[in-house]
Amino acid sequence: MRNFEFHERCKKILTPEIVMQLTRIYEFKGEQTLFIEAHKDELSELMEIAKIQSTESSNKIEGIYTSDERLKKIVLEKTMPKTRNEFEIAGYRDVLNTIHESYEHIPVRPSIILQLHRDLYKFMGTDSGGFFKTADNIIEEMSSDGERKVRFTPIPAWETSEAMDKLCESYNKAFQDDYVDKLILLPMFIFDFLCIHPFNDGNGRMSRLLTILLLYQSGFIVGKYISIEKMIEISKDTYYEALQESSIGWHEVENNYIPFVSYILGVIVNAYKEFSSRVKLLSLNGKKIDRVREIIKTKVGTITKSEIIDMCPDISVTTIQRALAELLEKGEIIKISGGRYTKYTWNWEDK
Repeated sequence: MRNFEFHERCKKILTPEIVMQLTRIYEFKGEQTLFIEAHKDELSELMEIAKIQSTESSNKIEGIYTSDERLKKIVLEKTMPKTRNEFEIAGYRDVLNTIHESYEHIPVRPSIILQLHRDLYKFMGTDSGGFFKTADNIIEEMSSDGERKVRFTPIPAWETSEAMDKLCESYNKAFQDDYVDKLILLPMFIFDFLCIHPFNDGNGRMSRLLTILLLYQSGFIVGKYISIEKMIEISKDTYYEALQESSIGWHEVENNYIPFVSYILGVIVNAYKEFSSRVKLLSLNGKKIDRVREIIKTKVGTITKSEIIDMCPDISVTTIQRALAELLEKGEIIKISGGRYTKYTWNWEDK
């Protein structure tokens, strides 16, 4: 049985690159705390958007889709799920809501993880979730020519319960140690969870839900306002590469956690950077056209409409199009090219 001695292995991960990432995250955390205290009311829209994006992206990684309109209604609980995909989306929504509302009262124990997994599948039937895997599983990857190959072989089903006990026990022991940085401990736990692969299905989504839970419990709540799951989705190739690199030698306790830890810390840094960018726009306290104007003016070079939409998820596409048309009419911005490749830049000649 593999052991999980986080105390000693944490000390070996403090490379200069990781120390730099940690420093940036702690700096961002301080800035976020100050802004939240001063602008609580302004952040409600960001929270709603983050929940929708998190539910969409975490399921999309696993090939679970529905239409944008249906997704939004399901996440906001304005309709009932109708298909298998929507049942899984609704389950993710409910577990995410539980974590958002009660993270301080959710201990990291195998029994609690089983309950969260049960709720992930609660719309699917009583025999779909809430128990560890009943058969050995493998983690596959598909090459560009469609060939499947085994990327990693997790521990067998009969060892899963004991492995989860040891994993949670080691995590909780290290979490109480003030000399162990929680931001290093967190991705190590998530990585080992993925290597155990304790469920027949839902391991990826559970790992992302647990990432949010552990972040909140460690005092890093950026995931409430910026979707961590979307950050992972848009960089999923790097995510899988980091998993692959860190998994070598895992069964022999000789694996290198650094690639996966560095990847997760990079995701958190980018989430804080995105939060900082969005709150600066929110703090303009002006019309939505002013936010679009500021985005284009402060962007070096050119920017596309889709990039503006990503930066302002609370502004409708129609409003952004209207803002662009108005700014063009006033001569404040310049339109470059046309069609699907249209870009915009600030008109520095006249302004």
